Amino acid sequence: MRISTPLAIPTLLAVLLPAVLLPAAAAAAAEPVAPRHLLAEYTTRANITYSVAGGSELKLDVYRPRVPGAPRPTLVFVHGGGWVAGAKEDAVLWLIPWLQAGWSAVNVEYRLARVAHAPAAVEDVRCALRWVFRNAEEHAFDTRRIVVSGDSAGGHLALAMAMLPDSLGLDRGCTVRFPAGTNSWASLPAWTVTPAAVVNWYGITDVAEMLAGEGGRGYAVEWLGSQREREAVARSLSPVTHARSGVPPVITIHGDADTVVPYTHGVRLHDALTRAGVANRLVTIKGGAHGRFTPAEMDAAYGAMREFLLTHIGTAGP
Repeated sequence: MRISTPLAIPTLLAVLLPAVLLPAAAAAAAEPVAPRHLLAEYTTRANITYSVAGGSELKLDVYRPRVPGAPRPTLVFVHGGGWVAGAKEDAVLWLIPWLQAGWSAVNVEYRLARVAHAPAAVEDVRCALRWVFRNAEEHAFDTRRIVVSGDSAGGHLALAMAMLPDSLGLDRGCTVRFPAGTNSWASLPAWTVTPAAVVNWYGITDVAEMLAGEGGRGYAVEWLGSQREREAVARSLSPVTHARSGVPPVITIHGDADTVVPYTHGVRLHDALTRAGVANRLVTIKGGAHGRFTPAEMDAAYGAMREFLLTHIGTAGP
């Protein structure tokens, strides 16, 4: 879902909650929250700087209970837009069902192609995930139950958080304020962070395929720009390249009539993960285009997602 004009987050929630919330599912160790209680029970910490790159302060928003209490399962969401458009504020509606289910949520921005070409967006979201783990105690995020998700290019970036190996060096630029209370910056120490699962909404899984030929898409060409060896870079940023044993469980929701991100991207990732022995599921929306699924189709997708997460991380989603 998308909103055309960004609104202040508290105003957005107050106006839209009654209309957009989906039925809550029983979630292990996460108490469901009634729609009318979200504004009273949850707080928003907006535009927290999680890293600095290329002269830009990169921001994220945290949604969590006012009184943190016991650690909660947490969604980390990344907006779509072909790596060339969109903003985290556009993705707020994606978060509401998770908050209603008693989860916390983190909404992440990243550098678009007009600011920095690939692999900048991947570097950014991987730094954001490190920030979530590093600040888990303060915000009561349960690091054993962090799920990454996104739609379209955001789906690709969620997969990149979970599947791309540390050996690619995409985390080297992650920064953190050090020492606390000063304006100094230092490189984040090397340590591996891994989410519990991925919910991939019709995300790109083979970037290289999108640079030319029948599968070519202008937004991918723009994201890679004119850098040398762009095909090799694109392959290294493609989740399908890194399907291997040990990556987190992945559920993909994809329409088989999608022309923006062809359905074959979901199929190929599903096949590659299955061959590697990774728990995964492909939920096919028959006749579905690029998102904008019907209410019944969304209900079916969320039902499959709840079942998948309960099976693989022990906690249901919304």
